[in-house]
Order: sequence, then structure tokens, then C-alpha cells
Amino acid sequence: MRISDRLSSIQPSVTLSINSKALAMRSQGITVTSLAVGEPDFPTPKHICDAAKEAIDANFSKYTAVAGIPELREAAALYLERLYGVPLRKECILFGAGGKHCLYTFFQTTINPGDQVLIPSPYWLSYPDMVALAGGVPVMVKASAEQAFKVTPDMLERAVTEKTKMLVLNSPSNPTGAVYTEDEFSAIMDWAINKKIAVLSDEIYDQLNYSGKTTSALPWFAHYPEQIVVANGLSKSFAMTGWRVGFIAGHTDLIAKMAALQGHSTSNICSIAQKAALAALTGPMDCIESMREAYRRRRDMAYAIVSSWPNVLCPKPDGAFYLFADVHAYYTGAIRSSKDLCTYLLDEAHVALVPGQAFGDDACVRFSYAVNDTVLHDALTAVGEALSRLASKA
Repeated sequence: MRISDRLSSIQPSVTLSINSKALAMRSQGITVTSLAVGEPDFPTPKHICDAAKEAIDANFSKYTAVAGIPELREAAALYLERLYGVPLRKECILFGAGGKHCLYTFFQTTINPGDQVLIPSPYWLSYPDMVALAGGVPVMVKASAEQAFKVTPDMLERAVTEKTKMLVLNSPSNPTGAVYTEDEFSAIMDWAINKKIAVLSDEIYDQLNYSGKTTSALPWFAHYPEQIVVANGLSKSFAMTGWRVGFIAGHTDLIAKMAALQGHSTSNICSIAQKAALAALTGPMDCIESMREAYRRRRDMAYAIVSSWPNVLCPKPDGAFYLFADVHAYYTGAIRSSKDLCTYLLDEAHVALVPGQAFGDDACVRFSYAVNDTVLHDALTAVGEALSRLASKA
């Protein structure tokens, strides 16, 4: 069967060979520690699981409205209003099968062939492919470790053309953990508004912010609803990755069109997961705080270790649960890329990491600290020792 031409733009995963190698090592009885997984290691809070069980017992197992049950859409609107003080109608909310599904549907709904989309780099690995699959052209705006991986309006301005339609903004960031300050975020948003460039603000990590001030595009949405879209979800904040519950806030006309498209793909998301999400958004929030404090502690420990390694530049992240370290000083001999270095560290330290190449910066490697404290400490110690041995051979 002939494969669609549109898939020619999709890039194969640069981590596939590393993942395969890690699985092969484990099958041989070798203990491999993964600092590659981008998901919480905590269990989903009990009150959320209980709500799902109650939904099953009540046989809440039929189709629902495509965009989500009305009470869940209302709960998401009120949740965002509590966080950011911006009133929203439930008709401004659509639920999808995870934040990724919401983003995919959004790009398919809004991008025409040839539209250019500004993507600050390093970036979450799916943004460029999603844009390309919609017929758009991803335009990377590179920020280095020296800049704490954050772009400025001037940098964005230099990338603008007459075909520029949209900016993707992700704070806190995957993979870097970077968080834009209120002034930095405001400057970018004001620039986009003045340029009449649409903004997709991916705020999936908004509750995993250690800077003390969480920024959101919602205050701009209140005044420019046709220009601003905010994506969020429950995977990271509530440790619900496998439940596949994401949501997006936008103009009612946009949400209606997205729902029409989703009606021809997945239709509604799992009915049981919707009841679990309702409990999450309306129930106690202390679970978020306890997880956030655990991540903050791990962040501090991991950063202290990684920043002590010679010739490694790693800005201290203020959000998410990643460190993104510039390690290109260790590219020597047969090691010429982040993928090569990750393969070496898997062999030598038995630690699986994600090459920065996957995120648009081949000088870097991503470490996840969403693991047990002891496991994290031992894995990073092993990586540091392996890097020391590598440096001694140079």
C-alpha cells in the first residue's frame, strides 16, 4: 500500500535506537536506570481514582458530547479562573485525549499550507511535526544555554515573514524547564499582539513552577480571544499521564470547529477518564503542592550534581521536571553528537537519557528528575563518573 506523501515530513525518533538498546540490556539482566521518561513517578491521587471507580460502578460508559461532558468543561473553566482570574465560558473549553491530541487538532484546524509557525528552540519534539502534518512550515528560533534557553521579541522579530501566522510558546518548558518571568512573558505576548500573530501558549506544566510566579496567556485571551489559545491538561499536574486527558481554551468559534474535526477522529475521550478529571479539577489541590515540593527538592539535588561537572553548562530550571545540559565539550573521538553521548552513557553508566537532537539542540542532553531521590542521585553520580572517564581519554 502506498504511504501518504504528507508523512515524508515526519522525522524518525532519534531515541529509538537508545530505547531499543536499553531494552536489550535489561533482557540480559543488566539494570538500566531511565532518566528519559517525561511523566510523574507519583500515583494518581486516590480521590481521582475513586471517582473513576464510581463511574464504572454507575455504568457511565456511553458516548458523551465530543468536547466533553458539560460539567467537566465548566470545571475546567472555573479551574483556570481560580488560577488566573480570567472568567471563561464552558463553550471555550474542549477536552481531548491528552494535551498532545488537543495540540494536533488545533494545528489541523488553524493552519493552511505554507503558513509559517515560529517555534522557540529547544522545543517539545512534536511541535514541528504537528505543524508540518497540517501543511505548515515550522520556523525555529534558537535560544542557547547562555540565554537560559529563552527567546526575546527581537529574536522573534528577525524570524518573521509575510507568511508568519503563529507563535508557539511553552513555559514552563519541555525540555529545558525554563520559565519566562512575568516581564519576559508580557514582552513576547505584547509583541505578538501588536504583530497580529496568533499565540498558542502550551501551559501543560503550569503547576510545576518553582519560581513563585506562574505566567499564563489567559489575561491576553480575555482581551484578544481570536488571537490567543491556551493548552493545558491533567497529565503532569495530577500525575494522570495514562488517563489521556488534556484540554484547550480558545474562542468559542474555534472550539466549535475543533470539536467538529475531533468528531471525525476520536469523538469524545473516555467517559470514565472524564469523571476522574472532574474529580481532579473540583477536588483537593494539596496533592499538587506535595508533588511540586518533591520535584523542587529533586531539582535542587540534580542541579547541584550536574552543575558541578566540568565543562557542562546547565541553566537552573524553574519549572517542569527536566534539566537540559549543554555537554558538547564531551564530543570527542567517536562521540560527535548528543545521540552518540547518550549511547556511551547507556553503555558506561547504564543510564538512559534523551539526546538534545530530539529537541532541536544537538549540544545538549535532557535529564528527567521525575524519579525517586535515591535513584536520581545514584544515576547522576554514575553519569558524572562516566563523563570523567571519557574526558580522561580525550
